[in-house]
Formats: sequence, C-alpha cells, structure tokens
Amino acid sequence: MIQAKVAEILESDQFLQEFKVSGWVRSFRSNRFVALNDGSTINNIQCVIDFEKFNPETLKRITVGAAISVKGILKESEGKQQRVEIDAKEVTILGDANPEEVKLTILSPKRHSLEKLREQAHLRVRTNTFGAIMRVRSKLSFAVHSYFQQNNFYYVNTPIITGSDAEGAGEMFKVTNFDLKNPPKNEDGSIDYKKDFFGKETNLTVSGQLEGETYALGLGQIYTFGPTFRAENSNTSRHLAEFWMIEPEIAFCDLDGNMDLAEDFIKYVVKYVLENCKDDLEFLEQRLANEDKAKPAAERSEMGLIEKLKFVLENNFKRVSYTEAIDILKDSKPNKKKKFKYIIEEWGADLQSEHERYLVEKHFKCPVILFDYPAKIKAFYMRLNEDGKTVRAMDILFPGIGEIVGGSQREERLDVLKEKMAELGIEEKELWWYLDTRRFGTCVHSGFGLGFERLVQFVTGMGNIRDVIPFPRTPQSAEF
Repeated sequence: MIQAKVAEILESDQFLQEFKVSGWVRSFRSNRFVALNDGSTINNIQCVIDFEKFNPETLKRITVGAAISVKGILKESEGKQQRVEIDAKEVTILGDANPEEVKLTILSPKRHSLEKLREQAHLRVRTNTFGAIMRVRSKLSFAVHSYFQQNNFYYVNTPIITGSDAEGAGEMFKVTNFDLKNPPKNEDGSIDYKKDFFGKETNLTVSGQLEGETYALGLGQIYTFGPTFRAENSNTSRHLAEFWMIEPEIAFCDLDGNMDLAEDFIKYVVKYVLENCKDDLEFLEQRLANEDKAKPAAERSEMGLIEKLKFVLENNFKRVSYTEAIDILKDSKPNKKKKFKYIIEEWGADLQSEHERYLVEKHFKCPVILFDYPAKIKAFYMRLNEDGKTVRAMDILFPGIGEIVGGSQREERLDVLKEKMAELGIEEKELWWYLDTRRFGTCVHSGFGLGFERLVQFVTGMGNIRDVIPFPRTPQSAEF
C-alpha cells in the first residue's frame, strides 16, 4: 500500500495499486462520491464508495469539513471530470464536522464574500481561493531565496527590534517593558527610557535596510527577507501593519546595476510561479475574470492574470526619469481634464498610485522604472546627484498596483550624508554606526526593497492586500 498526497495520486499511473490518502471532505454526493482534498493541490481526488458494503453510521459521519482517511484501489475514472479515482475499500473518520455547525462557517459549500472569509481567517485556507493563494505565496518565498542563493547573495537576519527609523517615516510601534500605568518619568515629566529594558527608546522595525548596508559592506551582497511593521492608521486595501520585506544590498553597484538586478529578480520569481503553480494560477485567473464581470467596463483588467504575468516576463522594463514622467503626466488627458484625484501641476510632486498606473497601463503599456527623483520627497540615505536637487532613486511600477519596488544608490560620501541628516534633524549619535561605514572603506553601493505581499497580490490578482497574508494585522484588528 502507498501512502500519498492527493497531488501525487492525481498524477499517478499506478492503476490497481492500493493507496491510502487522508484529507478533508469537500463534498459527498449520492452517498457514493467523496471529493477529498488535503491541501497539496487545488484539485480533489474522487473516492467512490459502494455504500452497501459500508456501515451506515460511518457514512453519516462523512460530512463537509470532516477529516477522513481512505484506503482503496487506484482506477481510471469512468467520469469525465477526473482522470483517476480511488475505489474505496476502507474509510476511517479522523475528525467529525457537525453539519449544523459547518453551516455557520465558511466551510459550507455556498459562496462567501472575501470580507466574510477574513472574519474566519483560521478556516479560509481550506477554501479553493485561499488554498491557491497560500500555495502560490509559499512557492514565491522559495523562489526569492532560490534567486539570491543562486546569485551568491548571503541571507542576513536584521533585527526586528530597533532604535532607528530607517525611512524617517515615523509611525512605528514602540517596544517597552514598562508598566504603562506607571512608567518612570524624568524631571520634566517625559518618560525615562533609560530605565526601560534596552536603556533607550525602541521600536519594531520598518526596514532592515540600514543594518543590511553594513553587512553588504563586508559580505559584498546580501538580502533580507523578514517581517516589518508600520503603525500607519490606514484602513485601505493597500496597507498592512505587519508585512514582509525583501531587501537586497549590493556593494560596488550603482543605480543602473540596481535596476538590472531588480528587473532580473522579478522576472525570475514570476517565471518560477508560472512554471510551478499552473493549476492554482488557472483557478485564480478564472476567479479574477468572474470578479471583473461585476465591475464597470472601465475598471476591468485589460489582460487576464496569466497574460499579465507573461507580459512582465516578455517586456523590457521601460526606464524613464522622474522629470520625463512629470512632463508626460502634466500633458495627459486625465490631468488636463482634472480626472486625476491629485492634479500634477509642477515638478516636485509626489506621484500617487493613479499616476503610476497611468504611466504603466495607458502611456507606456509595459512595466516602468522611474529614476532620479527630487531629493525633497525621498529618504536621507539616497545619493545626491550632481544637480543638487535629485537623488539616484528608482521605483518599479507595475500594472494594477503601481509601485512594487523602491530603491536607490546609497549616499556613500560621509560629508554629504552628514549634511542631509542635519537638514532633516537626524542626530549623528543615533546612527553613529551607519556613518562608520562611510568612514572605513566607503564605496558605491545600492539596494532596493520589495513588499512581499504586493508581489503576492500582483501574482495572484487579489485586489486586497489582506487576502495574501495568512493573518492580516490592521488597525483595530489583531484576531487569531
């Protein structure tokens, strides 16, 4: 007897061989046909029961959601819906699921809204949609590590608890060991963080970039892939309070090399899932097509999901300066007719998602890399250009979501970096260790950050970022 996963059995040609498979009941028709799924594939294995040969009490317990194990003979299926099926000889009930209670959950066969599924995040992975999303997410994670390991990058675990705000963005979660009802105070009434666990004010990290840079300037090229946190009180389909970031940093690499790396990396991981998640992507493509039918024509996707992924693979990313992009946007129809929510009036404007998507979807019709942004709208660590007003920054823009990658050549000149920190009120003593990397063998170096959930969103076609992470953390929500 062979014990196997559903995915393996569906591919097997070992007919008349006895198999054992365990999983959860998706349906039980005519007291005869059990659709069984174990999470290894979106497809179910049909187990055929000769009900006259089974105990009626056992048959009563084969209900939707129940966990069972089946032993039987693999046969070519007589039905057209599947290639193979199992002629069940023995069924063991491993865990019951009361049909009346199942009716109250998302395990019941009727269709449920994504909002309803979020309320039962502990069960939603048993649905086709979320099983597919999470298998794709897993394969994408593997592809991320595969790409960097094959290209001789070293994986570095940067700290989750940090005393620095890498982005200068504020909105960080504080980490403290104090009794919040009675924290120690200084004479001026402020909280005395010297008495806290770490002896200073600390937060959950928003980025591993600054620490990553220090390791790149020793190991040559590194990447981080870990959780990051932002206390932004934003209840949108684009924001999470806890999310995962991929952040490579490369020594002896300028902005052009950084753009080459980012494009090559994205194409590798997209190609990997196209080759390894065929069934799940086909299901998600159909789900997206059905969802699109309910939308006004103007809001529908121009491309199917798989076509969109191939579109990324088959097109070179168009490289456009921020200045050129502003000229295009100022002259665009939606800007002139005031259709944009944020009208572009002058150079220096911070681009919004609507502008980014216009450039990708309407103007260039391919992925776009914007570079050389105004220094005033970018972070202190980005290298200042010779013009004194732009920095060597780059953002990669994708159809459907806008910015997916943000990166830059880092400012390697100690004097310029100190000036920029002073302008923004960042104290040198807070980042003395970061400045040291510019004192001892500084060199041109670059890196970028890619929000992993944004990537999963793009690849799965899901419209809400809360649907591509197992247990979303958002304002007023930390259930499960």
